[in-house]
Amino acid sequence: MLRWTITFVIIALIAGVLGFSGIAGASAGIARICFFIFLVLFLLSLLKGRK
Repeated sequence: MLRWTITFVIIALIAGVLGFSGIAGASAGIARICFFIFLVLFLLSLLKGRK
């Protein structure tokens, strides 16, 4: 999940530099959602692992 986040951030940065603001905004939004999903799953796995 974190790999997808990094991929979308890189796509957003490249698109932003090249002037594709729509693609950059969409990629940044997807990266943000993926990152928050990663955080939630990571925290759940930490809590679940400590029995």
